[in-house]
Amino acid sequence: QVQLEESGGGLVQTGGSLRLSCAASGSTSSRPTVAWFRQDPGKERVFVAASHRGGSSTYFSDSVKGRFSISRDSAKNTVYLQMNSLNSEDTAVYFCAYGTRLILSTVRVADAYDYWGQGTQVTVSS
Repeated sequence: QVQLEESGGGLVQTGGSLRLSCAASGSTSSRPTVAWFRQDPGKERVFVAASHRGGSSTYFSDSVKGRFSISRDSAKNTVYLQMNSLNSEDTAVYFCAYGTRLILSTVRVADAYDYWGQGTQVTVSS
């Protein structure tokens, strides 16, 4: 079992920045795939970014490419999502997801992940 603890959400103005953290504990892997998804009320979770196989490669959705970055501190078992130039469309609940059996074609697929955090709210105000 792996437990995920997210932090860093909050309220920010348009154009501002936030950094989300996802700390993993328990039976963690040395080369996990850790991703961030976001969800609006009544909608499905949407892929945002992923650190694949211990950070050997990273992936972003088109909507956040160039504004968001993802990084991993292996010593802390923590993955960070740095979000810059935020706008109202970034408002959502952000979820951290963790998996060890993902292949490239499944990195963006929510069902491919084994563990999920509780979610953290990000609200961007104009």
